[in-house]
Amino acid sequence: MDVNVGATDKSVRTIVGAVAGVLSLAILVGQLAAPALASPALGVVALIMLGTAATRSCPVYSVLGMSTCPRNAGP
Repeated sequence: MDVNVGATDKSVRTIVGAVAGVLSLAILVGQLAAPALASPALGVVALIMLGTAATRSCPVYSVLGMSTCPRNAGP
């Protein structure tokens, strides 16, 4: 896998993933009123965001030929 997620992008993905995970769990335990389908949907979003941040590789970026990494930076 090519590294195509830069440092700022990684930070944003980590924050979004963490917030989505917390919201998912809050809905799951009943602390936040939301439709029942929202909890698993937010859980999936959290896993995708945290996974792409951890691996620094985004499949959508690969398909689109995008990268947020500087050209001169190594893995």
